[in-house]
Amino acid sequence: MNNYRIFTIAIVAIIMSAIGNVYAKNPEVDNNILKGKKVLYVYGGWDGHQPKECRDVFVPWLKSEGAEVFEYQDLTCYDDSVLMANVDLIIQHFTMSKITGSQEKNLCKAVKRGVGLAGWHGGTGDSFRDNTEYQYMVGGQWVSHPGGVIPYAVNIIDRKDPVTKGLKDFNMKSEQYYMHVDPNVKVLATTTFSGEHDYWIKGTVMPVVWKKYYAKGRVFYSSLGHVASDFNVPEAFEIMKRGIRWASESLNNIDK
Repeated sequence: MNNYRIFTIAIVAIIMSAIGNVYAKNPEVDNNILKGKKVLYVYGGWDGHQPKECRDVFVPWLKSEGAEVFEYQDLTCYDDSVLMANVDLIIQHFTMSKITGSQEKNLCKAVKRGVGLAGWHGGTGDSFRDNTEYQYMVGGQWVSHPGGVIPYAVNIIDRKDPVTKGLKDFNMKSEQYYMHVDPNVKVLATTTFSGEHDYWIKGTVMPVVWKKYYAKGRVFYSSLGHVASDFNVPEAFEIMKRGIRWASESLNNIDK
């Protein structure tokens, strides 16, 4: 093996190591955080957002991280007081649908006392259109996606937060969510509307990824993830994984 080939292999190894450090070994976002955590994974609602397919993306990953996962395909879990008193994190992917008054109350009560909440796209940001307290907790509500599935850019605006640290701006081809957003959220990434489909919103900068608190509970949301294949975009998947880890630490009251 000549010296040039040895040099090339060494350079490639260094680059791959650096990538690994950003995406998998950043101690701020991946330190066995989910190991032993009890995670309630709730999925269902409108099939267009592929709740089952997304379940097949996230539940195996959660288990690989050492989490104990409780899966529900309906909202009856929110009526189970024992379950709700013993979980660390709730991941909800349940588009539209109806939630009863007691279910909403129990869900909000759990998050208020410190249970984390994480979710994405319409499975969290367009879940229960009649329930304003739920929307207050999440920090935003979907109202439109002009043009449907289109190419658009996602811009990282907070490069110091552990959820987005080391990530660069990236492109999606999916639904570009226009949302009504709580000004109290901490925005980590945004998108800008071109005005091609609705001219009057040209130049509007819209939050895509945010974190917030609801009383003592950490809440994490990303509008990315219209279908499961959207998480084939490495940055979209990495952001969601890091956000889940952050939210899962809510009861530990660790704020990095």
